[in-house]
Amino acid sequence: MKKTSVRTRVLTGTAAVAALAAAGVGAVSASAETTDTPASPAAVKVDTQNRNLAQSAGLNIDAATRAAQAALDAANKAGQHVSVAVVDRDGVTRVLLKGDGAGPQAPESAERKAFTAVSWNAPTSELARRLAQAPNLKDIPGTLFLAGGAPVQSKGAPIAGIGVAGAPSGDLDEQFAQAGVAALGK
Repeated sequence: MKKTSVRTRVLTGTAAVAALAAAGVGAVSASAETTDTPASPAAVKVDTQNRNLAQSAGLNIDAATRAAQAALDAANKAGQHVSVAVVDRDGVTRVLLKGDGAGPQAPESAERKAFTAVSWNAPTSELARRLAQAPNLKDIPGTLFLAGGAPVQSKGAPIAGIGVAGAPSGDLDEQFAQAGVAALGK
C-alpha cells in the first residue's frame, strides 16, 4: 500500500469538504427557490395578543445614555468624581460611564447599586435601612446596599436602575442618580 503525502491528504480532504459544501448550498438554494413549499408544521404564527407572550418596557439606548450623562453632569457640577451605570429591568448594564478621576472601584459599585435599585424597585438608601430587619439581603449576589441607586419606573413598575458611586457619601451618589432619573422626564 502506497503512503500519500500530508500535502496530498490535506488537498484531497479540502476538495471533498468543498464539494460537500457546494452540494449543500445547491440543495438549500434549490429548496429556497420553490414558492409552493408549504410552511413547516413546526412554524407557528405568533399573535401579539397571545397570552403566552411576555412584553416588557425598557429604556432605549438614547434614554439610558441621556440619564447617565445627566447624573455624571450633576456630579461634575458638584465637583465629584464618580461613575454612573444604567441597567435594564433584568439588571443588564446598558450604559457605564467612568467619570474622569473616579476611583477603580466606582464602576462596579455603580453597576451593583443600579442592579439593587431595579431589583427591589426602591432607592438603595431605603434598602440599606431595611438591612436592620433582614441582614441576609446583603448576601444576594450582585447587590450593594449602599445609598446611590435609584429605580426608573413606568406606571409604578421598575424598568431600569441608575447607580452612582465615587462621591464621599452615598447621599451625594443618590442625589446624582436622581438627577439621571429626572432627566428622563424632560
